[in-house]
Amino acid sequence: MALARLVLASGRSVDLAELRFSSTYGDLPAGYPCRPVNDLRIRGLVCAAERAHPGTPVHLVPPPREYPDQYPGGLGPVEVLPAVACLGTFHSTALDPVHDPVLYRSRLTVVWFQSSPSLPSGSDAEPALRDLDWSRLARDARVLA
Repeated sequence: MALARLVLASGRSVDLAELRFSSTYGDLPAGYPCRPVNDLRIRGLVCAAERAHPGTPVHLVPPPREYPDQYPGGLGPVEVLPAVACLGTFHSTALDPVHDPVLYRSRLTVVWFQSSPSLPSGSDAEPALRDLDWSRLARDARVLA
């Protein structure tokens, strides 16, 4: 049973099968949020998604970046990402119409950021999630042996 169902802008329904939340800056070492720190955090999340779901494509939804009016440090201006990093695995019907719909599902693991730890669902999902180009990003996989 899915955690949530989203209807993408394309009209395709996708089911959220797994979701992991983490604090964007919960493990920030001494320093401040800036582009190098954020880029490192993003790369780490994408690598974690690839390790957790080998064989499933991983897509990063580019996060919004804010630049508060604060004094820049040695690594450049302060740059803030949304507070919650999300790693979700989505499933849908097979992309290829020749695949048996019982034996195949399309899959995609997505990394995105949001302001609060809430379950993306329906129209409450981040717009970038609803705009996923599923047919280009996801891949069919056999689910039953």
